[in-house]
Amino acid sequence: MTDIRQKKDNVKKHLKDLRQNLKKMHLEVTEELILPKPDDIKILMNKMDQLLKLIESK
Repeated sequence: MTDIRQKKDNVKKHLKDLRQNLKKMHLEVTEELILPKPDDIKILMNKMDQLLKLIESK
């Protein structure tokens, strides 16, 4: 039971982090008219991959 709870907490943490990063990126694009740096996008993609691996692991 704790393993499931820990996994759920990890997923929540990853999602929260991704949401903050995407929200910041969105504000930069819409309000400041600044395009995201390619490295920032790669970092977010890697975080999304990590999240997907976490979700798919049993």
